[in-house]
Amino acid sequence: MNKSTKSIIQFIVLLGVGILLVWLSFRSVWTEKEKILDSFKSANYFWVGISVLIAFLSHFLRAYRWNYLLKPAGYSVKPANALGAVLVGYFANYGLPRMGEITRCTLVTKYDDVPFEVALGTVITERIVDMLLLIVIFFLTLFAQFSQLKELTVTYLYDPLMLKLNGISEHPTKFIILISVLLVAAITLFLIRKKISGLLKGKFGNIIKGFGKGLSSVKDIDKKFQFIALSFAIWASYFYSLYFCFFAFEGTSNLGHSECLAILLFGTLGVVFSPGGLGAYPAIVTALLTYYGIEQISAFSFPWMTWTSQFILIVVLGLLSLILLPIINKSKANVVS
Repeated sequence: MNKSTKSIIQFIVLLGVGILLVWLSFRSVWTEKEKILDSFKSANYFWVGISVLIAFLSHFLRAYRWNYLLKPAGYSVKPANALGAVLVGYFANYGLPRMGEITRCTLVTKYDDVPFEVALGTVITERIVDMLLLIVIFFLTLFAQFSQLKELTVTYLYDPLMLKLNGISEHPTKFIILISVLLVAAITLFLIRKKISGLLKGKFGNIIKGFGKGLSSVKDIDKKFQFIALSFAIWASYFYSLYFCFFAFEGTSNLGHSECLAILLFGTLGVVFSPGGLGAYPAIVTALLTYYGIEQISAFSFPWMTWTSQFILIVVLGLLSLILLPIINKSKANVVS
C-alpha cells in the first residue's frame, strides 16, 4: 500500500467519523430545528465578526513569527508569502489532516527557496511550542475549574475505564489477547531495530538532519522575548476569538474566562478526530456547554457558529491565497512545485 493510498484511506476514515458525529449531533436536536434556526437568525453577528477578525490576527501573527525560526537557519520568507502559506496550509488541513504542514512548507520552498526539510523542521518546532502552551492552558484550566474537571474525568474517563478493566479481568481470554498483542509489538520492534537504524542513514538521514536544523532554531533565535510574546499572543487570539463569540447568543453570554479556557482546551483536542474538527469540535463543545448548564439550543448553536465562521474564513482566504501567491511571485512562476 503506497503513501497516497494510506492518506486517502485515513481521510475517508476521519471524514466518516466527522460525518457520523455531525449526524448524531443533528439527530439529537432535530425536533428543535425551528428554534435552532431562530437562534442563528437572532444571533448578534457583530460579535461573530469580532471573533473572525481576531482569528485572522492569530493567523497573521503565526506567519509573522515564522521568520523568527527561519532566520537562525539562514533563511527568510516574505511576509505576504508567509501569510499565504499559513492560510493555504490551514485550508489543506480540512482535506487531509497534517497535509497543511506539507503544503505550507512546499509553498515557501517554491517561492522563497527555503529547503523543504528546514521549513518542516521549523513547523514541527511550532507544533512543539503549541503543545507546551496547550499544557499551560491545561494547568490554568485545572486551577480555575478543578472541581468541574475532576467530575468530568470521573464521568467520562475513570468510570468507563474501570468498566473496561473489570470486563477484561472477568474474561481471561481478553486479558491473554491484550498481553499477546503487546508482546508481539515489542518483539517486532526488537527484530526490525537494524532496519530502523538503516533508515536513519542516506537520504532519510539528510531529512532528519534538516528537521534537526529547524528544531534547533529555537535556541538560536535572536529575539527570544519577542518570539515568546508572539507565541502567547497567538493563543490569546484563539482564546478571545472564542470568548467574544459567547456574546453572539443570549444563552452563552453569561459564560466567563474560566469556561472559555475549558472550551478552548477540549475544543482544540477535538480537532484531531476529524478533518478540521468537523463534527468532533461541535460535539465536544456542545457536551461541555450542556455540563455548564447552558440550555440545549444555545449549547448546540454556539459551537456550530464558531466552527462555521472559522471554516468560511479559512476557505475564503485559503483560496484567495492560492490565486494571489503565483501573481505576487511571478519571477518564480516557472518553478515546478
